[in-house]
Amino acid sequence: MAKWLITLGIILILAGISWPWISRLGHLPGDIYIQKKGYTLFFPVTTSILLSLLLSLILWIFRK
Repeated sequence: MAKWLITLGIILILAGISWPWISRLGHLPGDIYIQKKGYTLFFPVTTSILLSLLLSLILWIFRK
């Protein structure tokens, strides 16, 4: 349990340090952004795929 808490803490610290770069991820090519009178639709397709790949890689590394 302690190993997981330390790992989670390190991940949160790294995410906090890299937040200025992470916050730019929401506007990648391939993300759907539709703005019309009365509503706005934003669907981050590319961002979702990249985050899924990154999370899968991290989990794969920790399982080994």
